[in-house]
Amino acid sequence: MISSNDLKNGMTIIVNDVVHQIIWFHHRKPGKGPAFVKTKLRNLRTGAIAEHTFRAKEPIEQAIVERRELEYLYRDSSGYIFMDPETYEQVPVSENIMEPLAKFLKENESISVTMYEGDVIEIALPPAVELKVTEAPPGYKGDTATGGTKPVTLETG
Repeated sequence: MISSNDLKNGMTIIVNDVVHQIIWFHHRKPGKGPAFVKTKLRNLRTGAIAEHTFRAKEPIEQAIVERRELEYLYRDSSGYIFMDPETYEQVPVSENIMEPLAKFLKENESISVTMYEGDVIEIALPPAVELKVTEAPPGYKGDTATGGTKPVTLETG
């Protein structure tokens, strides 16, 4: 347990039995009334952002999360399978966590994963991903009304 006065940006805490990361906090001591800590929290399971106010010196449970580099192996009916390159342990990740990122994921690629109590709660792709273009319609000479862009199909679909 930690005090609400000890909160820092990036810290992970448990609020209402859900793991949150502190995006922003501000300790306020108004001239009238008790001090409080205003925070902006991100739910690590859903990604939703909410504001929460704590009383000064209120006890808060800190969540100890583990960040690891895992290697993406394959996808099957149960979800996406990752492997720890050091221990060769395979870690399944559900589709609802991977859904927005799956289009940019290639096999044998290293991914940063945040885990809490053995469950994957957050995936972070590298800032840049190189993908091959597998199919592209021909461009038309002089077609600059759309800014010269065209839809393409990448190797991941």
